[in-house]
Amino acid sequence: MRLQFAPYILKFKEPAGTSRGVLTEKPTCYMRLFDESDPARYGVGEAAIFPGLSPEADERFFYKLMELQVNVRLGVSTDLSQFPSLQSGFEQCLRDFTGGCRGIYYDTPFIKGNDSIEINGLVWMGSHEEMMERLEKKLAEGFRCIKLKIGAIDWKNEVDMIEAIRSRYDSSQVEIRVDANGAFTMDNALPRLKRLADLQVHSIEQPIKAGQPALMQFLCQVSPLPIALDEELIGKFTVEEKAATLDAIHPQYIVIKPTLTGGFSGAQEWIDLARERNIGWWITSSLESNIGLNALAQWVASLNTTMPQGLGTGALFTNNLDAPIYLDGDRLKYNPGLTLNREQIDALDWRE
Repeated sequence: MRLQFAPYILKFKEPAGTSRGVLTEKPTCYMRLFDESDPARYGVGEAAIFPGLSPEADERFFYKLMELQVNVRLGVSTDLSQFPSLQSGFEQCLRDFTGGCRGIYYDTPFIKGNDSIEINGLVWMGSHEEMMERLEKKLAEGFRCIKLKIGAIDWKNEVDMIEAIRSRYDSSQVEIRVDANGAFTMDNALPRLKRLADLQVHSIEQPIKAGQPALMQFLCQVSPLPIALDEELIGKFTVEEKAATLDAIHPQYIVIKPTLTGGFSGAQEWIDLARERNIGWWITSSLESNIGLNALAQWVASLNTTMPQGLGTGALFTNNLDAPIYLDGDRLKYNPGLTLNREQIDALDWRE
């Protein structure tokens, strides 16, 4: 067996405000696995590394990738537990290859066009005017769950946006989630959480910065608003570390990004641990291209989720690759008449 990789730079259609600054482009790395006797038949995946967030977003990524390539040729396993994006991409390659190299990662009613995934409408950080414009667009498109990135502009303006939604829709009509990306401090967290609860916000992701388990545990205890852990999950590589995090903090929800938490297998560990503790959860993408999103959507569809999920749609980038997934209102769907565009994939800069 052989493994090749192709670095790729995704270009944003417009600058995207994140907790890591404003992004105009983002690196990713495609992978394909094949038998040397039939190189045209391969399984494909995406290691969607996220600079500033992925634990392995440094020179170790390519050293480990080269080790993985050698071990694939030798037929021996590679410990990818501390390299979640590589773990995610390699799992995708394996599932596609063993499934017949058809871009089918999970065989469910979703890939037959008989099921769909409800997703939240994400409003990116920006100026007040930009965020209001994006918010109005999401509501017009029919999203019943809106996720607002907050902490980038004035707190009053952010509250004004939420009040604008609530003046037109109550919580039974539109669910509001907010993601603070650690922007709150212990000095202002509680009054802000109270204000958001008064506005019938569903939950808040990561109100304070990760790495403060005692303070986060205190907030989860006293907050009138359910708290979801996000960045707090990153860098927890073993089941024991994951269980200890949940037991120490006792959050109401966790937000699981497979690219940052060890692929489908690592994400499943978080789900199993959360279920044992009656902690809610949902799955979120992490700026993958359509290759990774296609695999991620198929996996999420296999979970029989009932809550809106945080999956992207691939619409952010000017140079995305083609895939069968598409958005219909607030539902992510799969066109069974299409498949991954192997000509586009073949044309990438593949390296060994």
